[in-house]
Amino acid sequence: MTIYLPELIPSHSTVFPNIENALNNPDGLLIMGGDLSSAQLISAYQHGIFPWYSDGDPILWWSPSVRGVFFPEQFSPSKSLKKFFRKSNYNVTLNKATYQVIDLCASTRPKEETWIMPEMIKAYKTLVDLGYCHSVEVWNGNELIGGLYGLQIGQVFCGESMFSLQTNASKIALWKFCEHFVSSNGKLIDCQMMNPHLESLGAQEMKRSNFKTLLEELRVKPTSSDCYLTQTLGDSSFS
Repeated sequence: MTIYLPELIPSHSTVFPNIENALNNPDGLLIMGGDLSSAQLISAYQHGIFPWYSDGDPILWWSPSVRGVFFPEQFSPSKSLKKFFRKSNYNVTLNKATYQVIDLCASTRPKEETWIMPEMIKAYKTLVDLGYCHSVEVWNGNELIGGLYGLQIGQVFCGESMFSLQTNASKIALWKFCEHFVSSNGKLIDCQMMNPHLESLGAQEMKRSNFKTLLEELRVKPTSSDCYLTQTLGDSSFS
């Protein structure tokens, strides 16, 4: 099957097509090209678009017809997860080791399954330096055992990836971030593509048109000024 796509001009172009023009097959494919500059990435996320492609492919930009999202105020950890956290030696931090979280999200996946290639790692670390990309870390003592990272777009957090090296680490990262995000006036966590794991954690499906409308409302509204300061989000000894 031949697919004809518009091409995004490199060198910091930030003009993307309307996401309603995305293909039905493959679902959500919108445009190709570009260069992963910070300006392109920020503009993409502000319009409900994200890059996703394999090694050797051109950069592909997507906006699927159905989005996976969390409403953080609705996130409810199970009794077993709460009990596990209380008995663990885990603690949870924000923005303490963002570079490491990005690296581990890439390195802990099988090579054939990861889209987080060296050029993407470099691009998102640049967004860290610019204050757009943030992470949640889960520690067992001094060992980093889980976490997630993503981009801030107003009152939306666009989750990119998570990893877990010990039991429940990524679940606890999400739980504690949801609590913190709600207290900081955050309204929506975008998971991009729905999958069974996200669904098991409580993610909901949202049609692209509804997501677009909500994103346009929330992207211009701020979270609290201390939302993304480096801080502790949870300590098992005080849970």
